[in-house]
Amino acid sequence: MAIKLNKEESLFRREILFAADSQTVNIDNTMINLFMLLKHNGQRPRQRARKNGDVEVETLINAFLKLEEKGAIKGVKDFPEAAELWIRSNLANMVNRGNLDKEKISALRPIHLESYRVRNAKNTKDRNSADQVYLMLGANPTVKEDLKSFLMEGWDQVTNKIMQSDKLDVDSCGLLHLVKNIKPGFLDSDSTLNQIKPLLKEDAELFCDDVRRILVYKRRIPRSVLIDYLKTITAFHLSRYAQKLIHALPQMIKEGKINYSYNWSIVVDCTDNHESKVAKLAAGDCQLLYNNIQDYIRATYKISTVISAYDLNKHSSESIIKALEILNKGGDNFENMFKARWTLKKAEISDDEDIDFLNEITKYEETEFGKYLELILSQRSKYLYRKHVEMLDTLSLKNNERGFMAQGRSRKHPRRFVLGTRLLETLVQILVLESKDNQFQTRSLSIEELVSNIRDRYGLVINGLNEERFADADLQTHLAFKENMEAFKMKLRQIGFYNDLSDAYILQRIRPRYELNAQ
Repeated sequence: MAIKLNKEESLFRREILFAADSQTVNIDNTMINLFMLLKHNGQRPRQRARKNGDVEVETLINAFLKLEEKGAIKGVKDFPEAAELWIRSNLANMVNRGNLDKEKISALRPIHLESYRVRNAKNTKDRNSADQVYLMLGANPTVKEDLKSFLMEGWDQVTNKIMQSDKLDVDSCGLLHLVKNIKPGFLDSDSTLNQIKPLLKEDAELFCDDVRRILVYKRRIPRSVLIDYLKTITAFHLSRYAQKLIHALPQMIKEGKINYSYNWSIVVDCTDNHESKVAKLAAGDCQLLYNNIQDYIRATYKISTVISAYDLNKHSSESIIKALEILNKGGDNFENMFKARWTLKKAEISDDEDIDFLNEITKYEETEFGKYLELILSQRSKYLYRKHVEMLDTLSLKNNERGFMAQGRSRKHPRRFVLGTRLLETLVQILVLESKDNQFQTRSLSIEELVSNIRDRYGLVINGLNEERFADADLQTHLAFKENMEAFKMKLRQIGFYNDLSDAYILQRIRPRYELNAQ
């Protein structure tokens, strides 16, 4: 049955709860749009119209040829095939890459803050996921400015010219030559993002701390590698934040307060084997997440409906606190307000079958608010559930070595939490750092220390025998975690952090790839 909802009733996304749309998300597009927000203090400039249509590979080659004519660069004319290969592989992100009929440039790769200037806007949609990252970075303004400064290296914001610097790689230099004559776009509206505080403050602060730690390596590792680390950790924290919010928001409503916290954890399968013993545990935690999506959708609509009915500020985090208080205690004329809305909606329905359906879905609801809410959910929940599944799959980089979710092609192999090799490398680079006298230095870790730190910091369970929920674990569970630990060690060997050639236990440690000593 289709009941027409107005725009306000249909609206699900609330920036003050979670800024990203429940849609498929491309993390490269997220980064490009994040750079735009960082550059313009939370605003998205409108792209200037192009006379010659979309940006193509040929457009970029022609731009480099003109630069060569002016003496800014050289070699493109003599080696056109190499130049095109470099553009395709190092400089530009593509949609439908490899499909010659459909392949198009989305934007320049997110390797510099100015990358967003050359883009095809319709191919760089980020579904507002960059807004959520920007809000999370706002939990630590110093880190946000440090990130912005790093991404801006080699570019003078005042003169809009390339600066002479030995800090830039060839890809960044090529990118800056392309964008130096392109104006950023039109700024025609104030941003409301800077008024909003992230709902899960501790998780936003953790993300900021991870970004801060990665930036410690900016003079030690190639810029492209560090950008890759930033992209990996951004996707990880976006997914982790969304997952925690799905669990927490219904409880916030139940408790009637925003500072609800709990010991969130998930088992991650390190074996890369759908049939492993630990895969069942990881799949169980993943299934629990997806089972909670409907409760999360209901909770979001409860808050959203109250914000709309009481005309609360949609761009202020204080409105969540007020909405929770109203839901918990009831506001002035609460029931009468929603009785009027419910009666009005029923009056709009004339078909007898629609009325019977409406009575069926609301027959167990005792309040007018509950009936009105159920009406909205009957029209929106199935669609939103499907879109949330897509969002979580893409934010978790499913079946990607940078991600922490996997799924087989068979129904026998459902979604489960994993620990991708590239994600593990990024986490280890972060965890081998320790702060001493407000400066970071590297340290070695034992396997047990690393496993414990990953659990305590991120909630990722590799060996769960010390977890309360596995206190009465059977033999199969013990064997599952033993198998998982061996697979975890193998992953560490693959990325070069662990070598146990010696039988001496004291020598079997995780050693930093780049030594940093506090000054």
